[in-house]
Amino acid sequence: MTVTAAQSADNFAFTASNRAVAERHIAKYPTGNQQSAVMPLLTLAQEQNGGWLSRAAMDHVAEVLGMAPMRVYEVATFYTMYRTEPVGKFVVEVCTTTPCMLRGSGAIVEACKKHLRIDLGETTKDGLFTLHEVECLGACVNAPMMQIGREYFEDLTPQNTVEVLKTLARGDRPKPGPQSSRHSSEPATGLTTLKG
Repeated sequence: MTVTAAQSADNFAFTASNRAVAERHIAKYPTGNQQSAVMPLLTLAQEQNGGWLSRAAMDHVAEVLGMAPMRVYEVATFYTMYRTEPVGKFVVEVCTTTPCMLRGSGAIVEACKKHLRIDLGETTKDGLFTLHEVECLGACVNAPMMQIGREYFEDLTPQNTVEVLKTLARGDRPKPGPQSSRHSSEPATGLTTLKG
């Protein structure tokens, strides 16, 4: 179930099915340590809430876990995977940490900004895309890269970055992983050993 930004700003409660999922997460932790489920419950709340955490959603997580709301806010504002403002359908996160920067992530950011006609932290007028700069996503060998939703797009050039964005805008699913001819994370120049 997706809740609109206007509805979710003032009230939030897990759906019955998500409440069952939340209870399964909580049950993984020993008695007295249920608050350790804060991250999976925040993720669940964010998914139900259309990709972001309203204060009402964070307060609900705090209530379910018996935590002070401030403790939940601290977690939600520390980790970049949580959004405390409404976002577009596709959150484009371009890695600009050193390995990606050395391989041209600045050009990837500029290609996204130019194609989408937005700046970092902004959402397109049609509500489809939100653009963010993020720290290392752990795919350094395939730099530069970006994450959209739960998928990685690697070995990016400005041209294939725009193609990924166009594919999503058409309602199609782009091929995740390396956008070059290499498979997985073998050397960009091709295999040199263990051939065959």
